[in-house]
Amino acid sequence: MSSLDIDDFTDLIERPDGGVRRDAEARRERLAVPPGSLGRLDDLGEWLAAAQSAVPVRPVERPRVVLFAGDHGIAALGVSARAAGSAVELVREVLEGGRPVSVLARRQGVPVRVVDMSLDCDPETLPEDVVRHRVRRGSGRIDIEDALTAEETEAAFRAGMAVADEEADSGTDLVVLGDVSVGGTTAAGVLVAALCGTDASVVTGRGGLAIDDLAWMRKCAAIRDGLRRARPVLGDQLRLLATVGGADLTAMTGFLLQAAVRKLPVVLDGVVGAACALVAQRVAFRAPDWWVASHDSGEPGQAKALDRMALDPVLAHGVRVGEGVGGLLALPLIQAAAALAAELPEVVAAAE
Repeated sequence: MSSLDIDDFTDLIERPDGGVRRDAEARRERLAVPPGSLGRLDDLGEWLAAAQSAVPVRPVERPRVVLFAGDHGIAALGVSARAAGSAVELVREVLEGGRPVSVLARRQGVPVRVVDMSLDCDPETLPEDVVRHRVRRGSGRIDIEDALTAEETEAAFRAGMAVADEEADSGTDLVVLGDVSVGGTTAAGVLVAALCGTDASVVTGRGGLAIDDLAWMRKCAAIRDGLRRARPVLGDQLRLLATVGGADLTAMTGFLLQAAVRKLPVVLDGVVGAACALVAQRVAFRAPDWWVASHDSGEPGQAKALDRMALDPVLAHGVRVGEGVGGLLALPLIQAAAALAAELPEVVAAAE
């Protein structure tokens, strides 16, 4: 019998310190720059102060990009501009420094960690630290079969929790969470449609490489078929992930929940991360207070999920590439918000 009870997260996850946030807001009122003049940066600084339980807020000095990787069987239906089973090529490019996330991370001095959960390749072809959490080779075709078995789902969820613990224990002070997948946005669309009670066409986007109209129709049909299989298991979030998620999405959900337990703030990237966050919110309603949405990618499923969680993206620039790029673009703004909140001088009241 499984010892994993995800209902425990409801009690384990606390909100960021409300008293500290009020102290941060009060300090903001005393700064030399007029309140409101820094716009969203004020809110980001106060969010970070509450997450750190520190006023003045501490600088973000040890951020890390964490990317969960996997292939999805649904990609065989031609729902992606990339060939089914080809996510390993993207992972190798990330590791070799040739992907957008690699370039931005290198420029910002942020380490990138890739966690293979279900790539469709021989594990011996990738470094041990990448593959050690792998659950299976590829996830099932969610229009006609489950993505994972119950045992695989628990293993993937626990792997995500373990990665969150490893990051918290190593001193990481903020995580940019992303994915490297082929077919992942289709699985994400099913999760968002199911949890938001909407139709497939409302959440079906064009993906990272902007698929053509025929591929979009195939993707919409795949999400519709997956949605039929998802609706009967909506009350059980682990079964939902097993049915229409996948190993990478399941691990990301476990990561988000455990990161909230460990009081580790997370920057969400695209539609896949938003879908996992939506599942995690169903598990523990306080969890979204530990996350910030980095950007609006233009994917309708992401917009639907973020709206449901009341998360307002920091940026809107239509970047759909995934792999944490949007999160890395938002990171300098979060770091700037922390610096301004901590280093701007307070106004000294005139003596009466």
